[in-house]
Amino acid sequence: MNKININFNKNNFLYLIIYGGIILIVILLGILPLSMKISGQIKENEKLTYQIKEQKELAPVYANLISALKEKDPFALPHPEKTPLARSETGKFQEDLRLVAKKSGLAVGAFTPDINSAASPSASFLHHVVLRGDFAGLRKMLIGLGSLAYLDRIEEIGIQQTAGSMEFNMKIWIALK
Repeated sequence: MNKININFNKNNFLYLIIYGGIILIVILLGILPLSMKISGQIKENEKLTYQIKEQKELAPVYANLISALKEKDPFALPHPEKTPLARSETGKFQEDLRLVAKKSGLAVGAFTPDINSAASPSASFLHHVVLRGDFAGLRKMLIGLGSLAYLDRIEEIGIQQTAGSMEFNMKIWIALK
């Protein structure tokens, strides 16, 4: 058999260690940080791609919301300028109340003007009203009453549960000239 005789010189071995160390330093200081930076950029790119896709899908919803905001707010409560009602037109309140009650799904059980407040020279006239219906109708009724320009205030609301519906007793003041 042939023997292979390899002569290792101390200098050759030293050069081998130095070149190996240089290659290791290049890998540790150059290639690994660059690789980690590239993987971070790939993750950031995937995140941005997902956000762009999400924004493209939600763009119509956003456009609808913006157009809805530009329209008049449908949930805004009416707040007309307060104008008192002439004493000769106090019967108008009963008609308006019945109309608002009908629109809100309530039935007017009793409507009683307070004679004492009508006879006094005050600027307000008290009415006792009994309504029947459901609670959601009361909410609609109060919103409808808020649209009456001559409504002064609602002093009291009494709620009683009856068989099949609710009964609402109200004291309503209207402003008079």
